[in-house]
Amino acid sequence: MLTLLLMLFGYLLGSILFGEIISKLKGIDIRSIGSGNVGATNVSRALGKKYAVLVFLLDFLKGFLPSTIAVSVFGLSSFSFFLVALSPILGHMFSAFASFKGGKGVATAFGVLFAVSLLVAILSFGVWLAVLYKWRYVALASIIASASAPLILLLGGFPFWTVAMAVVSFLLILYKHRSNIDRMLRGEEPRVNL
Repeated sequence: MLTLLLMLFGYLLGSILFGEIISKLKGIDIRSIGSGNVGATNVSRALGKKYAVLVFLLDFLKGFLPSTIAVSVFGLSSFSFFLVALSPILGHMFSAFASFKGGKGVATAFGVLFAVSLLVAILSFGVWLAVLYKWRYVALASIIASASAPLILLLGGFPFWTVAMAVVSFLLILYKHRSNIDRMLRGEEPRVNL
């Protein structure tokens, strides 16, 4: 019962699309700008870096809060942790408040990883920075960083359900970046200026 309640909490919290809410408060339809995504990268295009940082932090907290509770209640080796940790990511990607549409889940998944291990989160973020610096594609950096997380967790000896959670998170993030991958292959994905 507790697992189901925490999953519902995580999913509904994840379903709050802060990028869309903040953009609407500023009089902007974020879905009609740039990539149409509700995440921090597109908010940066529409509203600037200050609001992008705010959206990133709020999306990060959506993953961090339920996962921190799950770690303390169930531990990292529990199937219940696996379910609760994935629930905010699924909520963000398939929001109950937006006809089951949403963002790409990178910041929320990073919040989950941060709850699991500060060191693993830092290492994965380092991968993100390195890829971004090399190729200047946010989407590519996000995909490779999310792919690195289960490998780092596996090498670090983390429990099966924690590694499995990271694998599923990567597959979901990969799925949500289909259009970005297509644009990168066509040479049409915008690069960031560093």
